[in-house]
Amino acid sequence: MLDIIYHDNHLIAINKPHGLLVHRSPIAADAGEFALQLLRDQIGQKVYPVHRLDRKTAGVLLFALDKDTEIAMQQAFMDGRVDKKYLAIVRGHSLDAGEIDYPLRRDDGVLQDAFTAYRTLNRAELDVPLGKHPTSRYSLVEAKPATGRMHQLRKHFAHIFHPIIGDRTHGCNKQNKLFKERWQIETMLLHASELSFIHPVNGLALHIKAPLQAEFLRVMELMGFLTVFANNR
Repeated sequence: MLDIIYHDNHLIAINKPHGLLVHRSPIAADAGEFALQLLRDQIGQKVYPVHRLDRKTAGVLLFALDKDTEIAMQQAFMDGRVDKKYLAIVRGHSLDAGEIDYPLRRDDGVLQDAFTAYRTLNRAELDVPLGKHPTSRYSLVEAKPATGRMHQLRKHFAHIFHPIIGDRTHGCNKQNKLFKERWQIETMLLHASELSFIHPVNGLALHIKAPLQAEFLRVMELMGFLTVFANNR
């Protein structure tokens, strides 16, 4: 059963687990379950996805319950009228705050503007040697992408040399191997934590938050992030 975190007559949101595809895709032929079909069967009603999350990303995933709302919400995302917040655990000690203004290229070669603002919530240094370094450093960051490009946060944090832990495509293979072998963690540590927007039907401000998944919480505990994180929310 999917975790439904918001539901009204026009919109429904779930806390998508890591590893679940939003819908069928030819690039993931191995998948047998999809959020779209699972949610439809769970509530007995057709649902319409209004945005995307990567397969390995967890958190707030929003669906419309009718075509008009689907169109309105998709336009709101395209117009930048939806505020998005993500949490990520990255390699190294990131700056207190920063902005990443770095265009990204689509699969067809088209270059698109992409902008992400972030702030560092906490840092950790573990007594775990890796390569030439006697310790391992990590940061918990809150990211706010102003645009919605494919793999934007994954590419942006890799661009500033703070790749997201567990990102096999754009991340650090040495770190990913360390987490797998030492802590049996293969999850990509990226979580869509909040969506804020004006409801397209009733005009009210809506704020949807998704709790962290178990795998992310386990790493938070390992890093000693939980207490400071709770105080920052």
